[in-house]
Amino acid sequence: MTPHSTQHSRVFLVILVVCLCIPAVCAAEESETFRTAGALYTKSVDLAEAKNYSGALAAADAALAYNESSLTAIIQAHRSGLLVTLERNDEAIAAADAAIAIPGNLTVAHSVAYFNKGNALLNLGRTAEARQAFDKAHELDTSLVSPLSPAPTKSPVSPGTVPAAAACGAALFLWQKKILV
Repeated sequence: MTPHSTQHSRVFLVILVVCLCIPAVCAAEESETFRTAGALYTKSVDLAEAKNYSGALAAADAALAYNESSLTAIIQAHRSGLLVTLERNDEAIAAADAAIAIPGNLTVAHSVAYFNKGNALLNLGRTAEARQAFDKAHELDTSLVSPLSPAPTKSPVSPGTVPAAAACGAALFLWQKKILV
């Protein structure tokens, strides 16, 4: 082997090692980003459950700042609900639309975003648009029932129990925590 070919072999080995190491480092960084964004999102959910909606929104915004695309839709759907609760309805619609615009099999995030959008539109007196959003939410998840739907002749809910639409937020929070832990 000539010194020239030995030098080429070393360069090749260095390139090979770099090519093998960079994806592993990037994956570790992405994984850390996911964990950090997920932890902030979980904190947001916990704060919302404790009725600290401003703190929950701040934690959700911090989670979004990590630009973790696999969490963006669910965080935006969650934010839209927080913003409705805080009576920031135009911002809630924008957050819901951001969640809805993300393509993929995101039925839970999209259904919750449509439902929250419906609530924001209803709060703004835009009943026809709210009905469309609620209908789309129900189409994606039949447990989400529009508050604009006619009252059933016989209540499907026993006294003292939580209707599916009201329980949806809590169930979503628990599901979200499960996937992030």
